Amino acid sequence: MRRYWIEKTDLNGDLVQFSGETFHHIFDVCRQQVGSKFEVLTEDSKAFFVEVTLVTKKGAQARVLETREIPAMPEPHIHLALAVSRFPVMDSIVEKAVEMGVQSIQPLFTDFSFVRSQASLPANKTERWSKIVRSATQQSGRGDLMPITPALSLDDFLSKINRYEQSMVLFAYEGGSTLGIKNYVRERAQKSSTRIKNIWIFVGSEGGFSQNEVKKMQDLAFYPVTLGAQVLRVETACMALVSVLKYEFDLMC
Repeated sequence: MRRYWIEKTDLNGDLVQFSGETFHHIFDVCRQQVGSKFEVLTEDSKAFFVEVTLVTKKGAQARVLETREIPAMPEPHIHLALAVSRFPVMDSIVEKAVEMGVQSIQPLFTDFSFVRSQASLPANKTERWSKIVRSATQQSGRGDLMPITPALSLDDFLSKINRYEQSMVLFAYEGGSTLGIKNYVRERAQKSSTRIKNIWIFVGSEGGFSQNEVKKMQDLAFYPVTLGAQVLRVETACMALVSVLKYEFDLMC
């Protein structure tokens, strides 16, 4: 079934109004017309099954036939702290992260990141990533828009990251780590006296993390984990980590 994201202000009782870019996408690009039925999603995790009743040159209207609640993302929530990689790679990771149920992405400037300061990050990249999030949300039927927070230096983020007992932090490392993610996750979960609510995954860019950055994270008791002998591309490592965590914490349903 086709799904489209709308703003809550587009909904007025049992009627949905379409205009602007949303109208163009649904009716010009996707060729919906009077009598078409599809779902529209809003930010309060609701889905409305609608039927189009009116289409004009600049707008359209549909009536709500059914309403359903979209279940909230189960805990623990998985967050991705990602060194800014080449932009096509970042685009792909953002899209797949939405589909895989990642709760949020924190872009990072690191020693080996593709860009290393806010001044070097094109202003339109944030807007592009927001559009990718919206499109992937429509495709997957997710009930919220995954936030991508403003990029920070690794040092700034390490000083702010939540380190309560209900959080877990790990980072993918292609260096000399002998700690497998499966064993680490299980041991960490068993040692925790309370249910883990948030998991932060740190993933480096194409150059990985520098030795200095690895030491900083280890000094904070953040542990390097390996995904095996093969060196994975950034986008592959992100999805492999998320997949393992979703399986180990029974988040696949």
